[in-house]
Amino acid sequence: MKDYIIINGPNLNLLGVREPEIYGNENFEDFVKKLNSEYDKIKIDYYQSNIEGEIINKLHEVGFSYKGIILNAGGYTHTSVAIADAISAIDTPVIEVHISNIYAREEFRKTNLITSVCKGSISGLGLKGYYLAISSFEQ
Repeated sequence: MKDYIIINGPNLNLLGVREPEIYGNENFEDFVKKLNSEYDKIKIDYYQSNIEGEIINKLHEVGFSYKGIILNAGGYTHTSVAIADAISAIDTPVIEVHISNIYAREEFRKTNLITSVCKGSISGLGLKGYYLAISSFEQ
């Protein structure tokens, strides 16, 4: 069984340049390298897509072969019954992470269709949320 995979959704490929006042200045590929160097006894894979169906396909692909999935579904958090269904259909536990506090932002972001099918949810702690998700799996 593989260790962990981070799956990031739409617009998260722009981390480091997109709204740095909300999302920070760090490129996510560099962040994953740092995570892997700091957690040297585990392997953290990474996948990002702006396309809902590709995220669902990735959940189906990895949802029976990893110890844990860390998912930032981005804007699909608020709209995708299909991603929620994909999480429900797999065995691997999923922890939802959001860099910003989605509940302190626009009203539409307060609708969350995936939390109820996730093991846990971390919101508003920046990239530290990914560390916390990994740590929760490792306990």
